[in-house]
Amino acid sequence: MLIKLINANCNMFLTRACFIFVLLTSFSHLTAQIQYFPERNATWETKSPADVKVDSEWLNDAVEFAEANEYSGSRDLRIAILKGFAREPFHEILGPTKKRGGPAGLILKDGYLIAKWGDTKRVDMTFSVTKSFLSTVTGLAVDEGLIKDETDFVKDYVWDGTFAGEHNSKITWQHLLQQNSDWSGEIWGGKDWADRPPREGDLDDWKNRKYKEPGTHMEYNDVRVNVLAYSALQVWRKPLPQVLKDEVMDKIGASTTWRWFGYDNAWTTIDGLKMKSVTGGGHSGAGLFISAEDMARFGLLFLNNGKWKNEQIISENWIKRAIKPSKPNVNYGYMWWLNKKGPRHWENVSEDIYYAAGFGGNFIIIDKKTNVVVVTRWLEPSKVGEFMQTLTKAFN
Repeated sequence: MLIKLINANCNMFLTRACFIFVLLTSFSHLTAQIQYFPERNATWETKSPADVKVDSEWLNDAVEFAEANEYSGSRDLRIAILKGFAREPFHEILGPTKKRGGPAGLILKDGYLIAKWGDTKRVDMTFSVTKSFLSTVTGLAVDEGLIKDETDFVKDYVWDGTFAGEHNSKITWQHLLQQNSDWSGEIWGGKDWADRPPREGDLDDWKNRKYKEPGTHMEYNDVRVNVLAYSALQVWRKPLPQVLKDEVMDKIGASTTWRWFGYDNAWTTIDGLKMKSVTGGGHSGAGLFISAEDMARFGLLFLNNGKWKNEQIISENWIKRAIKPSKPNVNYGYMWWLNKKGPRHWENVSEDIYYAAGFGGNFIIIDKKTNVVVVTRWLEPSKVGEFMQTLTKAFN
């Protein structure tokens, strides 16, 4: 009897000990994510690779690879844009452009700077990296209750005819965020069917195609992204660059050098005030012009689940939804690319990675597994997988 009592007490003690150990381990995992947040205008604090248990040789190899594999397009981005989208009917430059710099980037571990190359303070176009910023200001509208739920129909918020008709009336905010709305129409002179038409077949067939049911087919299309920007402007009732500045960039200590442009003709009137509707990329010029260091701050905010120091800027729940694979495309969430097994997968790289990507090799890469943020600029896009494979070896 005494032995049974002793055994029971021991088992109870071990069970409690295991429970406490699991709790402490989980708590440590949740709280020991980011150790450092850079102050505005301060020199970014550095750590040596050895300080954060990173292999310096593989890290140096990754940096050298990024420097040696510059995007092959012209540094005059006006020329690069016109050449890159030459096959699109009616394509033209409608907003500002800027000549770019050379390869640049930085790598953060636990918030600390462990590697950088090129001019990381230079402001350059980011093209479709802008989409992840647009997704974020839309998410903030959901967080603040301006949009009740992203699965709501957009027509219930934007009733000026943009979402009129049998097809467009079925489109939700989620469809726009996942780029599977198949919205049909024209905005700021851009026709949806003329954006990235099929490489094969008759263009008239594409123009008069049968519409896909919203939510069933992803199609990368900047005209529809600009419809999302216009719709978000309608619910915020103030310019989206102001929203981004007040709600995000000022709070994370970003510089005053970034700008978010729209097309020259993209003006609308809200509450009697004339406002510019911005773009979600630089397909025809415009979009977000920003430095690598400000991009890294944005990435660090997402790495830390939307929290900067002690302030929850973006809800953790929104970020979870933003990086959930969409049904038509396992590699795409709410304007974030996901490194899942699918058509757009980096082999031998963590499947938990997600990233913003833009024309010309602009990337903000977030790796929760290793607590790392990577920003690369003007890296040949076809080489980014190889770059990440090399970098992954540094952390393993």
